[in-house]
Amino acid sequence: MAAAVSALSGLGAPGPDDGGSSGSEDEARPGTAAAAAAQKREERLRKFRELHMKRNEARKLNHQEVVEEDKRLKLPANWEAKKARLEWELKVEEKKKECAARGEDYERVKLLEISAEDAERWERKKKRKNPDLGFSDYAAAQLRQYQRLTRQIKPDLEQYEKLKEQYGEALYPTSDSLLHGTHVPSKEGVDRMVADLEKQIEKREKYSRRRPYNDDADIDYINERNAKFNKKAERFYGKYTAEIKQNLERGTAV
Repeated sequence: MAAAVSALSGLGAPGPDDGGSSGSEDEARPGTAAAAAAQKREERLRKFRELHMKRNEARKLNHQEVVEEDKRLKLPANWEAKKARLEWELKVEEKKKECAARGEDYERVKLLEISAEDAERWERKKKRKNPDLGFSDYAAAQLRQYQRLTRQIKPDLEQYEKLKEQYGEALYPTSDSLLHGTHVPSKEGVDRMVADLEKQIEKREKYSRRRPYNDDADIDYINERNAKFNKKAERFYGKYTAEIKQNLERGTAV
């Protein structure tokens, strides 16, 4: 009997032990498939949660951008320039405080931080600028005239030393000093003043004079701009339209 079993097993027939192992493998395969399916499901759920979080984050960022854009639209047109100016002023104030705490001069520290090229460029820009911005009021014109005259003054240090030796402390008058009538200007000083006055008179003569207002003139305009236009048109085309204008005024125009 044992010989027959061994012969059958040699021929490939399943024995009692082989049948048991095949059954266990069949039972393990459904468990492995279920685990793989669960793993795939967890991975998909994880990706879905990540996409959901990204969508919420994108929605939040979009809302923030919309709010910021609405704030920018409600701000004045030159807000960015004003903001930059205020930030620069705050930095300057902080720098001044730091220099004051260290006992340094802020102007000197600022000049040390400026390169030679920047300094030359700013000097050229200042020279190109015209400080005379035109007439605004008489006080501004008087101040501009005073600044121009003071820039032209060239101090005579030798004469200053002579006067200092001559008058001593009286050269620097106070409220109790009485020097009226004691100063006699030099001939060079008088000539310099006369030359400056002549230059001022010559410059004033080049200014455009004010046109007097004629109360008896015909009013053919509605505002100042229209009046200037009518004067310009009369200057260029008046000689061609004089006869037509006269006929219209007399009522004899055809």
